[in-house]
Amino acid sequence: MLIIGSHVNFSNSDQLLGALNQALSYDANTFMFYTGAPQNTLRSKIDDGTTSKALEKMKENNIDISNVIVHAPYIINLANNKEESKYDFSINFLKQEIKRCEQIGIKYLVLHPGSHVGLGVDEGISNIIFALNKVNESNSSVVILLETMAGKGSEVGTNFDEIKRIIDGVKDKTKIGVCLDTCHLNDAGYDISEFDKVLDEFDKKIGLSYVHCVHINDSKNIRGAHKDRHENLGYGTIGFDNLINVIYNDRLDNIPKILETPWIGEYPPYKEEIEMIRTKTFNGNLK
Repeated sequence: MLIIGSHVNFSNSDQLLGALNQALSYDANTFMFYTGAPQNTLRSKIDDGTTSKALEKMKENNIDISNVIVHAPYIINLANNKEESKYDFSINFLKQEIKRCEQIGIKYLVLHPGSHVGLGVDEGISNIIFALNKVNESNSSVVILLETMAGKGSEVGTNFDEIKRIIDGVKDKTKIGVCLDTCHLNDAGYDISEFDKVLDEFDKKIGLSYVHCVHINDSKNIRGAHKDRHENLGYGTIGFDNLINVIYNDRLDNIPKILETPWIGEYPPYKEEIEMIRTKTFNGNLK
């Protein structure tokens, strides 16, 4: 089954219901959101009444809440513990985000592993493992999905070996998973035109059972550029047909696919891109 959606807004006023309505306007059957601005700590209280209305409307539209994804804010960095106060903040803020997910009923929380900022990959990975084990002490039902990264700056999680090392260090394997990102994979050096080989490597090193979400993005960059600049479907270096092969790959069936492609001017193109995906037909007039 094709489970396809995009990033949508989660506003203070209508929260999950507004996010759902936006997704429905794109003809999506899933969606992803931040529970607050990704760059700061400002968070509105979760309104259970609004959540209840949204969950009822989701049932009416055959959208499973377990397929809806929350993305953790960018300000969380578990890889660097140089300043203890900032490291503790990241751990505690992640705990708060998990509680918010639990209150809404979200199962999967996508997380950028973090940047070591000069400490080195090994220490960065060690810090991430420690933090995740600390977070998991709360016995939450939420599964943290480590996102595959492009390798910009000192990002950790740029290749499958680094992701594997983190997962190996997490004590409770039921609370950890992976979100593949096509732009990030491309920019990290993986060849999306040979996607089955990419999945073979992932399965051998980590196991495909850990994949619970895929971010679908074209890339403005050549493979291996380590820059992380998303592009609209078919307008980048990965190409439409290669992305369609990712989306419809049998080994990723029933896994939510989420568009994080750029707005075109002031307009979100997700309805048109989802139509392209459903019809498997490239729209050369999108931009």
